[in-house]
Amino acid sequence: MKESILDVLLYLFEHVLDADGSALRDADSRHSSALLAELADAGFSTAEIHKAFDWLDALAQARPAPQPSRGAGPVRVYAGAELEKLDADTRGFLLFLEQHGVLDAGQRELVVDRALALEQDAVDIDDLKWVVLMVLFDQPGSEAAYAWMQTQMFDDEPEPVH
Repeated sequence: MKESILDVLLYLFEHVLDADGSALRDADSRHSSALLAELADAGFSTAEIHKAFDWLDALAQARPAPQPSRGAGPVRVYAGAELEKLDADTRGFLLFLEQHGVLDAGQRELVVDRALALEQDAVDIDDLKWVVLMVLFDQPGSEAAYAWMQTQMFDDEPEPVH
């Protein structure tokens, strides 16, 4: 059995998600017996499926207001569980994304929140990239950032950041 919230989320993202995201945004369709059966057939436990849906619900409810890019603004300081779960590489990657306008401060906080909600001992950079991709997918007006992030993850030769 696959026992990770992230595994369920990635399965949904790769196999169930439609172009406009309505399959994951509509609570009735998310909790349909057909989708639950598909996830169970894919090897996910009922508990992890429900945790993944709760994760998606929290993401949908926590849409931050767009914030202007501050360029060389203040630096985010991490503490407690954030330091335990996000190593220097993942924190550096978040800083990189914010400095290059891929994420604004509100989106960064949402990424940190959703990464910590994965219930993993540590979130590596590959897992964090998936969380960033899912957060950007869910954010209206983030289409260009989402497309850039997809390019970074799936292309053999990623686009440079300008």
